[in-house]
Amino acid sequence: MISTTDFKRGKKIEFKGEPYEIIEFQHVKMQQRAPIVRTKLKSLKTGRVLEETFSAGDKFDTPNLEEKTMQFLYVQDDFCYFMDTETYEQVPLTVAQLGDAKKFIKEGMTAQILYYKGEPITVEPPMFVELAVAETDPSFKGDTASGSNKPAKLETGAVIKVPFHIEIGDILKIDTRTSEYIEKVSRK
Repeated sequence: MISTTDFKRGKKIEFKGEPYEIIEFQHVKMQQRAPIVRTKLKSLKTGRVLEETFSAGDKFDTPNLEEKTMQFLYVQDDFCYFMDTETYEQVPLTVAQLGDAKKFIKEGMTAQILYYKGEPITVEPPMFVELAVAETDPSFKGDTASGSNKPAKLETGAVIKVPFHIEIGDILKIDTRTSEYIEKVSRK
């Protein structure tokens, strides 16, 4: 059991029969009333964010979650196929189940698949990925002095902001949590 006093960012709880992740929380002491805890919870099944208020000391079950490392194989119709790296079992997931992770996963890459009660529900890409630039505006001499950015489309279809010196074919290190450019790794 998880109490409201144990709340931390990223902690997972079971609420209304579904798994949720705590995004934000705030303990509030009210004058002449019992303290409360205001939270923002993200559904691990749907990605929907709820704002809920709980009484201090409320208890929640720990969701029955399991993480498996799986390799992304291919996309067919509206399904993305992953293979368990231990059992070689293939699992189809819908594009909706991938959510934002789809922007950063390419064939052959491994990711963490989160299972809830034996069913796959979400995909967590690696924290940092290396992807090639597929499209971007050309750079001109002197562009680097301004310190601003330009949009670049990556090989997976994601669009991020990059410095002006980045060109088509460059391989970039990307932070998947924030969708931000970290550094140029190499040239393709």
